Amino acid sequence: MKVTYYPGCSLQGTARDYAESIHGVCATLDIELEEIPDWNCCGATAAHSVDHRASIGLAARTLNLAARLPHRDILVPCPMCFNRLKTGAWTLQGDHRQRYPLKLEKPLPQIWDLADFFATPQMLATTATHVKKPLEGLKVVCYYGCMANRPPEITEAKNFEDPQALDRIVNNLGAGAIDWPFKTDCCGASQALSRLDIVTQLVGKLFDMAQRVGAQAIVVSCQMCQANLDMYQEKIQADSGKRFSMPVYYFTELIGLANDAKGVNRWLSRHITDPFSLLRELGL
Repeated sequence: MKVTYYPGCSLQGTARDYAESIHGVCATLDIELEEIPDWNCCGATAAHSVDHRASIGLAARTLNLAARLPHRDILVPCPMCFNRLKTGAWTLQGDHRQRYPLKLEKPLPQIWDLADFFATPQMLATTATHVKKPLEGLKVVCYYGCMANRPPEITEAKNFEDPQALDRIVNNLGAGAIDWPFKTDCCGASQALSRLDIVTQLVGKLFDMAQRVGAQAIVVSCQMCQANLDMYQEKIQADSGKRFSMPVYYFTELIGLANDAKGVNRWLSRHITDPFSLLRELGL
């Protein structure tokens, strides 16, 4: 299978572990990723508040470059990038398009949030055939964050308040996804740069609830969420007096672990909170 791939900026820097796990897993599943040539930044969550028209233009340029490739699907691992590309497509294909001197080439590929793509029946079946080490005994909560599902009129998410993609992926690997009420609560995102106190309060609530429902780890698909949850556990402990030491795994890392993919230890070694002790305890 060949697909178009839009990595976004952070996967070339702070989220190298996520990027490497995506490439490693796709190699085991015979998925060929063709990166969009000369792609540009999506504008993330801030561009539209500075210059809305420019933010639509950033998305439009990348989408037009993607339309020139022959593949039907474009995979977007970053939920913020996914949201911005979907916003650009929605704006320029909808009733608002007359307001913008921009056009989209046709046909556009289908824009996929990476987790939703891996949660399709076809991909779940493909992944299941490659599982060599079922993740039995691993109990997790799946954390989706804000950007991949909302607003639903743009993301086209059907279960935007109770998404299930990560849950299906985790259960398909032999692990157990525990239902919990904070799936789509905000982690604070880039507020970590200016108001770390807000981020640690928000993340502390996530860890507190995860522990209360019996989770051993948290599974994510967003590199910003992973960073906020992974980096500040010691500070949260110091501020709250509660003890948290919970691994935060990308779903692709768990697929790679179950598939016995090369490089899993390297990906996990880049985490801040120890991701190995739990796996050793479970014999994984």
